[in-house]
Amino acid sequence: MLAPKGQRKLAVGSRSAATHGIDGYNNNSALAGRGMMRNEVPMPSTHLNLHYHLVFSTKERHPFIGQEWQERFHAYIGGIVSDMGGVAECVGGIDDHVHLLIGLKATHRLCDVLRDIKVSSSRWVHETIALREFAWQDGYGAFTVSDNRRDVVRLYIRNQAEHHRSRTFKGEYLTFLRQAGVEFDERYLW
Repeated sequence: MLAPKGQRKLAVGSRSAATHGIDGYNNNSALAGRGMMRNEVPMPSTHLNLHYHLVFSTKERHPFIGQEWQERFHAYIGGIVSDMGGVAECVGGIDDHVHLLIGLKATHRLCDVLRDIKVSSSRWVHETIALREFAWQDGYGAFTVSDNRRDVVRLYIRNQAEHHRSRTFKGEYLTFLRQAGVEFDERYLW
């Protein structure tokens, strides 16, 4: 890549090339190593908008989640997300799977978030509902959600019972994978 007119490229340590001016442009050494101009100030904080639609099912899709305690269970899962410093925008599902719309920080690792949700919620079912055989499937689906689609996803999650009157979890999940462009081998999904 050529440097802009009146400038030359210099290698700076292990960083990629930075551009420095010949005529005093960008010659502050503290900023030069960052490829910044004299009057520029480094961005003081991180700004992000990370929202995920998470989907995971009970072990072998057994209908473990009882309608009589489902609402408390979903609220508990939302509390797990909040305790981790995330935002549970919506939690819903039916007897064999859950959907979550959550916001996370840059420091969250998605695999850790899912592991903690599954471990804590399983413990809650075992201790509170006394359903010892309850377990989650190992895998999960995680799909990023743009800000302008959050309301659509939230409504979809709230209407799970309605959606599943005519559609199975398997059909729903395959549609999510295809819409998101996720490559998969169906032999290893179930």
